[in-house]
Amino acid sequence: MRRLNATVSPSLLDAINEPVETPRFSQERLARAVAELSRRFTKDRNHLSRTYLDDDLLRAAYLQYFLPVNLAKIQLLLNEMPTPEPVERFSVLDIGSGPGTGTLAALAWWHQQKLLNALSVTAVDGSSGALRQARQLWDRYCRMAGIQEADLQTYVGNLERREWSEQVRQKGPFDLVILSNCLNEIHINGMDPIEAKTGLVVECLSLLTPAGTIMIVEPALRETSRALHQVRDRLLQEKRCTIYSPCLHEGNCPALVKPDDWCHEERAWEPPVSIREIDEEVGFIKDALKFSYLLLRKDVKTIVDRKPDVYRVVSELRVMKGEKRAWLCNEQGRQEVGRQDRLASSHNEAFDQWHRGAIVQIGKIVHKERKGKVSALGRIERDMAVQLIRSA
Repeated sequence: MRRLNATVSPSLLDAINEPVETPRFSQERLARAVAELSRRFTKDRNHLSRTYLDDDLLRAAYLQYFLPVNLAKIQLLLNEMPTPEPVERFSVLDIGSGPGTGTLAALAWWHQQKLLNALSVTAVDGSSGALRQARQLWDRYCRMAGIQEADLQTYVGNLERREWSEQVRQKGPFDLVILSNCLNEIHINGMDPIEAKTGLVVECLSLLTPAGTIMIVEPALRETSRALHQVRDRLLQEKRCTIYSPCLHEGNCPALVKPDDWCHEERAWEPPVSIREIDEEVGFIKDALKFSYLLLRKDVKTIVDRKPDVYRVVSELRVMKGEKRAWLCNEQGRQEVGRQDRLASSHNEAFDQWHRGAIVQIGKIVHKERKGKVSALGRIERDMAVQLIRSA
């Protein structure tokens, strides 16, 4: 089963990369600004503020580099969620839209699907400058792609105060709500940040159609991913929604058991030339898309049928001396599973195709006993059937 390699359409890249900033910045200054933003997003998060989008240079750097990267992540998840039901108008709410990452991803996806009659997108962000940028990019891409049956409305709103909710409720309910790199940037210094972030998702659920999807995308960092896992657990404990993907169960997240664990995705991607040029300038390697995510629903749909012998691979397939190993997750928790090279067979050959995010089915996992103690490491024997149900 071939893995999907994420790409951004050339026409969408043209819309993004055509300069809209005044003044225009040299490639060297843009590269330095990309490095600065990367530092803020990863190592200096305590000083992160969404006002970076109000700075002309930082906003230009975000457009040139981070927007295409994040847009590709959202497009992958748009293709992963259930096929939308036929409706007269497909309605999208992009919360914390910035310069339109989720907005543009939804527009391009809708245009490529050719399944729906019309599209309506409502974008909310605290930066009026970012929303003006989103409008410019939207209009430009619509013009380049010849799109007519699509409408964009923008609202300036403080996401922590929720005054935006009543403004946009009249546009709902929404078939899709996107929160892309949003939760980690709000309620950072509150008394109970997880409760506050959960409250925002609950508000979004109230704006969702019965068959709609909430898409949450967060950085793959340990801190931000674990916060998302905690939001997930609170939503499920309160029975606010169900999980379509990535989880294959709705119990507490096993990645929260140990303080150093977290769960994230790594998907194949082909970076465009503009990304590769900046990577060379600053010494980055953006050869894969890394992120944490949730697709939430209210109709109990799931990405695959859940069974005790169906697992999601939550690590890379690690090649060791004489064997390969990976970590798996389902309702039984997380467990490490390996297959010795000498036990490779036609029954378990699909094991060699495992990768982070894949969904697999295993006939039986053996836990051997040694000196009266059962090993935590699961083993796949020669005659055990292994299937790759879904590739990430």
